Amino acid sequence: MAVHPESRGLRFFGARWKARPLASQILVWLLCILFVTVTLGALLYTQISNQTLEDQYRLRALGIATTVAQMPEIVTSLGNGDPTHSIQAIASKVQSQAQPDYVVVTDRKGVRYSHPNPNLIGQTLEEPVAVLDGQTHVGIDKGSLGDSVNAKAPVRAADGTVVGQVSVGILETTESSELTKQVLLIAGYSAVVLVISAMGSALLARRIKRVTFDLEPVEIASLLQEREALLHGIREAMIGFDDDGRVTVINSEARSLLHLEENVLGEKIEDLLPPGRLRSLLTGEISGTDQIVITEDALLVVNRMSVALAGRSIGSVVTLRDRTEVEGLVRDLRSVEGLMEALRAQEHEYANRLHVVDGLLELGDVDQARNFVSRISDTSRSLGEGLRSRIEPPELAALLLAKITVAAEQDVEISVTDDSQLRQPFLETQALLTIVGNLLDNAVEILAEQPTPREVTIQLDDSSGIFICVTDNGPGVPAELVGTITADGFTTKEPRPGMRRGIGLALVSRIVHRAGGTMDVFPGPGGRFEIWLPEPRLESETPVMTGKSIE
Repeated sequence: MAVHPESRGLRFFGARWKARPLASQILVWLLCILFVTVTLGALLYTQISNQTLEDQYRLRALGIATTVAQMPEIVTSLGNGDPTHSIQAIASKVQSQAQPDYVVVTDRKGVRYSHPNPNLIGQTLEEPVAVLDGQTHVGIDKGSLGDSVNAKAPVRAADGTVVGQVSVGILETTESSELTKQVLLIAGYSAVVLVISAMGSALLARRIKRVTFDLEPVEIASLLQEREALLHGIREAMIGFDDDGRVTVINSEARSLLHLEENVLGEKIEDLLPPGRLRSLLTGEISGTDQIVITEDALLVVNRMSVALAGRSIGSVVTLRDRTEVEGLVRDLRSVEGLMEALRAQEHEYANRLHVVDGLLELGDVDQARNFVSRISDTSRSLGEGLRSRIEPPELAALLLAKITVAAEQDVEISVTDDSQLRQPFLETQALLTIVGNLLDNAVEILAEQPTPREVTIQLDDSSGIFICVTDNGPGVPAELVGTITADGFTTKEPRPGMRRGIGLALVSRIVHRAGGTMDVFPGPGGRFEIWLPEPRLESETPVMTGKSIE
């Protein structure tokens, strides 16, 4: 099959182009782009200048025409028939001083009283007088002297009647001459810009050549492929830093978890992330293995290790593991265990009650057994129905009932205030469960180590947004820890096997922050946590509070 000569020539040209050094290709491309840009800019500016110049000449002609039409000498002479021929002298003087190409004064019949060509004075205009309507007129006039930008103004007598017309024009040859000067100026400016740009492009090309160590695109691409294959072959997120704290290497998983842009190499982590626990872990201000940090949408486990070569530090490597789903499953399992514990407690309590009923029946006291059963049934029913009638989400009412039952096993009394109600929550139910569950669990766990009485009170209100207040009669939060108790990983409790500490209040704080609310922690004695979540103004602005799956 024959190959067309033009196709063969194009392929040959393309191969030669690709074989050229990278710096030369960059120089040629920049020059082409600059040439096209400057040329288009010059053409656009020329067109704008032409329109602007024409508008200026029209306004100039109109100003001269209006001024001449209002001269008393012109009005008087035109009304008397100009016996002294003064109109031509005035028009010549105006033409000499204001420098229009012509000033023609006519009466209302179109008879000329002034004209640059004296032979036309006394003759009638070829076209009708345009200002008999009493208005000024501006446009392009094809007169006896050629095409011109023309303005016509009416000459009015003392009683306001139109007695004549003043026509002032600037020939298009004058406009073209002025435009030619501007075009030459634009062309000169564009040439200077191109020369400067060419010099800058050459310097840039040399700089790129030095930075790339004279490596050509093929060699750079090969090195990049090897590096990317190594980075993205690692399942975990990884970031490398030099001794100055600048990012030297980062893979796509790390960019995704940290919500970083593509081009972050060479940047300091302080410029990429806001102050907080995550940045402190990445910079090494906080040390330790398997450190927990909570971002807006994930729970991360961070490890940082210094790297040394021949006894000299060359930076550090940080790995991040996304534990969101795993931690969510663990907490879901804890929730199920809590529900099972609540059922077990209720089973134990009902078993004791059944023993009482059985004993009363054995003694033959049927009426007392009936009253006992009725009393405990009313009590259980009243508690559940009371919560359900005031708390709209059934999941939240069930959670409160389960927490009350489990806490009673530890001799802790949880009470919901009589004025509590939450009928139409705009926040997602899972977020409410996270907030209420964590606050109640913390209070019960603290009180379990305290002497009786152990009391926890929760108040819910939806009259203005959502208000949640949990108080207890325990020792409370020390004043010096009020500002740090909601930080990621902060805890004063002993670690539990299989359960990471310092997450609950951090999760609550994140949900409240994303909803635009406030979380107030009051110092002891007595624990007190107040949360207020504003109701969104528009439905489309409602924050999505899922807590992901790390509740």
